[in-house]
Amino acid sequence: MAEIVIAVDGPASSGKGTVARAVARALGYAYIDTGALYRTVGLRSAAAGLSVDDAPALAELTRSLTIAFAWDGDLLRVRCDGEDVTTAIRQEAIGLRASGVSRHPGVRDALLDLQRQLADDGGVVMDGRDIGTVVLPDAQLKVFLDADLAERARRRHEELVRRGETISYAEVRDALAQRDDADASREHAPLAAADDAVRIDTTDLTIREVVAQVVGLAMARGAHR
Repeated sequence: MAEIVIAVDGPASSGKGTVARAVARALGYAYIDTGALYRTVGLRSAAAGLSVDDAPALAELTRSLTIAFAWDGDLLRVRCDGEDVTTAIRQEAIGLRASGVSRHPGVRDALLDLQRQLADDGGVVMDGRDIGTVVLPDAQLKVFLDADLAERARRRHEELVRRGETISYAEVRDALAQRDDADASREHAPLAAADDAVRIDTTDLTIREVVAQVVGLAMARGAHR
C-alpha cells in the first residue's frame, strides 16, 4: 500500500520545520525542506550580485542549480552544485532574501517540478508556505501551523543566539513581521492555509505535543509506522 503525502505549511518560526522533520522520523518518511530551496536560491543570487527584483535573471539562475538533500545523523544537509550550504542558508539576511526571490513566478515554477517529483512515490513530509495550496494540492494530509508573532520571534531569537549570531529580539520580531507581510501579500502563491488543512496553533504547545497530533492525523489517513 502506497504511503501518504503530508503537507505542512505556516509562517516563519511557527515550528513547521521542526515538526515536519520529527513527523518524518516518526513515520519513516522522507523529509523535504522547501524553505531550504528558496534560501539556496537567495544565497546563490546574493553571491552572483543579482537584485531580488530581477525576475528573469533569478529564474534563469534557479533553473541552473542542482540542489540535493541528505541526512547526516539528525541533520538534514543541503548541497547546491556539490557544495554544502546547510549553515550558510540559515543566516537571517538570507531568510529575508529568500522571501524576496520567492515572490517571482519564474523562480517558483523552476522549483515546482522538483518538489512534485520528490513527492511522487508518497511517504513524504514536505513543509513550506504553499505546499497544501499549490505544490501538493492532492496531499492526503494538510496541516497549517501558526503561533503569535511574539512567540515566533522568541523562538527565532533563541535559535540565532545559539548559533552565535548577535541580533536583538526586536530586530528578529521586525524581520519576521516583514517576512509575514511579504509572504502573505505576494501575488503568486501567497502564504495561506488550504481550505481542507487542519490548523494547529503552536503558541502554547511543545514540539512533542504538536508532533503527536500530526502523527495521529497521519495514521488516521492511512500512514503506517
